[in-house]
Amino acid sequence: MSTQPAKPAANALARARDEFLRELEAVRGSSPHTLRAYRSDLEEFLRFAAERGLEQPDEVTPRSLRSYLARLDERGLAKSSIQRKLSAARSFFKHLLRQGRIDAHPAAGLRQRRGERKLPGVLSAAELKQLLDTFTKERHEDLRDLALLELMYSAGTRAAETVGLNRGAIDFSRGLVRLLGKGRKQRISVLGKPAQLALQRYLADPRRPRARASAQEAVFLNPRGGRLTTRSLGRIVDKRVQMAGIVRRVTPHTLRHSFATHLLDAGADLRSVQ
Repeated sequence: MSTQPAKPAANALARARDEFLRELEAVRGSSPHTLRAYRSDLEEFLRFAAERGLEQPDEVTPRSLRSYLARLDERGLAKSSIQRKLSAARSFFKHLLRQGRIDAHPAAGLRQRRGERKLPGVLSAAELKQLLDTFTKERHEDLRDLALLELMYSAGTRAAETVGLNRGAIDFSRGLVRLLGKGRKQRISVLGKPAQLALQRYLADPRRPRARASAQEAVFLNPRGGRLTTRSLGRIVDKRVQMAGIVRRVTPHTLRHSFATHLLDAGADLRSVQ
């Protein structure tokens, strides 16, 4: 009696890829966007490896990776895309090296060329309105997230400055906010009326969580009363962008850069914006 051959399990490289992605999510807390990018880039490498009969991590050599990069170049991919895919492979094999699955990093001898540096993306005025229109102001979460986005856009705050903001640093009477920036240097930024109103509504909301002892002065709190983190801020921006139907990537820095760009477009002096 004949039997059907068992379906072969995923090869060792594919299993290692899945373990790497699980570590990115569980240990490093990578965002869904980051995980999707790594999965896509590594899936392409695994298809190339399968064509070459490479199934075990230690079968991948520097020559294999050079051939992979040559393939990508032949396809006419932008240098930035090729470098991103190489970076994904580097991180993957660095993980395997730490795990003791390989004895040497196959990309150790490959030089990572610097691609053209692009300016950060900006939101158009229409896209910004589209993003802000996702808020109903009926839920406490909406009040908090609207205050976050209005602050970042109006005051041009960095992610760390946004989540690190304390209540005493806001001067509503003068429309100013004191920020603790890089190197713990303080700077003063202007708060527009929409940002002021959004912050006042959020801070006055009776549904705002009770702050923990360690977050008594914090403006932005998570549902458990702790200070919001930059990682959580990134997830909030991702969620709001998806809700708005904006298909390109938007980060907290996008809002900061949009603020500066819109000021310049409106005729502001470059030195004042800087």
